[in-house]
Amino acid sequence: MLDVDVIEDPAAAAAALEPVRSRLLSELSAPASAATLATRLGIARQKINYHLRALEAHGLVRMAGTRKWGGLTERLLVASAASYVVSPGALGPVAADPERASDRLSATYLIALGARVVREVSDLLRRSREADKRLASLSIDAEVRFRSPAERAAFTGELTRAVTALVARYHDDSAPGGRSHRLVIIAHPTPTPNEAPRKESSCP
Repeated sequence: MLDVDVIEDPAAAAAALEPVRSRLLSELSAPASAATLATRLGIARQKINYHLRALEAHGLVRMAGTRKWGGLTERLLVASAASYVVSPGALGPVAADPERASDRLSATYLIALGARVVREVSDLLRRSREADKRLASLSIDAEVRFRSPAERAAFTGELTRAVTALVARYHDDSAPGGRSHRLVIIAHPTPTPNEAPRKESSCP
């Protein structure tokens, strides 16, 4: 089972987002039969089988084995991944695209960047799995608490200068066999439950 799988097919996304099928996927983190799932969810076994067939048709669940029960042979199914992300590519031409954003300091531009990361990395991950190779990637996740908007602005300037210097030092358009990598750095306020939004300047 994969830790995370990206759903790129619109029909598969629709199947996974249907409430009963979404619940089935969460229940199938470990192999289970239709009869077991029917008992857990309080839904008729025939309906469970209907939903399982739809999920199986889209590769979201797979057969994990069989077992004998009451003179019958039951199929055991398991989800293809522990969790899922729907790729923006599933939305086709209306998917978020940072190239269409007019304000690069806006939250919508940040969301569009995130959507592009999901779209591009999921495609690279799929190809690396097909080639049975590990995808080289780097991610840094940190939290910083600024004392004031002025310090936040100072941090932004210092970070920008440091990244610009590093890119200038290591970037080489003419390197034989070199490969370009996309570097995305984002910052946003840490979500706090029930906290009213603050009116702040648009800088990170």
